[in-house]
Amino acid sequence: MSTQGYKIESRPPQARFARGWHCLGLAADYRDGQPHRLDIFGRRLAAFADSAGNIKIIDGYCPHMGADLSTGTVQGDNIACPFHGWQWGGDGGCKSIPYCKRVPPKARIGSWTTCEQNKLLFIWHDPQGNAPPPEVAIPRIEACFSDEWSDWALDKMLIHTNCRELVDNISDMAHFGTVHGAPVDYFANLFEGHKGTQLMIGRSARLSGDDQLTALSTYFGPAYHITEMSGRMGDQPIHSILLNCHVPVDANSFELRYGVLVKRVPGLSDAQNRAMAQAYVEQARGAFYEDVVIWDSKIRIDNPLLCEGDGPIYQMRDWYGQFYTDIESVPPGSVERRKFELNVAGIEPPALHHVFEG
Repeated sequence: MSTQGYKIESRPPQARFARGWHCLGLAADYRDGQPHRLDIFGRRLAAFADSAGNIKIIDGYCPHMGADLSTGTVQGDNIACPFHGWQWGGDGGCKSIPYCKRVPPKARIGSWTTCEQNKLLFIWHDPQGNAPPPEVAIPRIEACFSDEWSDWALDKMLIHTNCRELVDNISDMAHFGTVHGAPVDYFANLFEGHKGTQLMIGRSARLSGDDQLTALSTYFGPAYHITEMSGRMGDQPIHSILLNCHVPVDANSFELRYGVLVKRVPGLSDAQNRAMAQAYVEQARGAFYEDVVIWDSKIRIDNPLLCEGDGPIYQMRDWYGQFYTDIESVPPGSVERRKFELNVAGIEPPALHHVFEG
């Protein structure tokens, strides 16, 4: 016989995908002259580059007889259907039919808004069909265009859980020590508008040796997450930028891309810099994948039982909920400026503390 304990609430994820920009990896990967299959947002899409190199994304199934356009061919500015050769442009319109002079007026499929920034491709998703407002534009990272930094080193994997588990990490202070062996001295969150920011000061034998590890990370919307991190590899200080982005496949899985930029160390050869950058990438990647092991076996919990040493999980989820709500119905409190601070070790507020002022 067991006694009654805390009752876990676990509701199915809502059948809706977040409003916002979602990263699809390196833009250059889509400029190979081939169509690319995308299984995201609960549907099949097809991506391709037109004759000017502009990347277009359209609905993936031909409405003529249902063929998968991502298995077709790119011909000029269009994708040609592999079944009957109907050609579809990046605007979703049918441009020609090889055996018919007249294109039916209804011959149109969905087209998707895209943008490129930081050498990455993004797709805009909004269940209401609204265009992206200017204030949510992806900010430029100068390091992506500087010879002083390495190129992106990207990994892609399919995670079999709802993407909220990943986003929870921005406020889950306590897991750094337990999962990653990186105890935290200082931890803060700032939520305002479409941005959710974390400032973490701690220690990590893998990423900073005996020195302090400083990480400033921000979600720009629901799915694009950038971290600026200062650590150490041996005796050498290392400055890195981490990309942690996802696109939902369905309610219970998401496609994750994890990438790292590393600042080149003056005085080292190109080969030495590449070797050091790759070693640091592998250390950072290994630390991140420790989370994946947890997600593989945990359950979804909507009412987590928290203690005073936990981060603001409920407040973070309130902020995150805006992306699953019609824009006109978002509660003002979900997007107002809110700051939370846990000075675990009682240290002097770090130099980056100014980010949270105002």
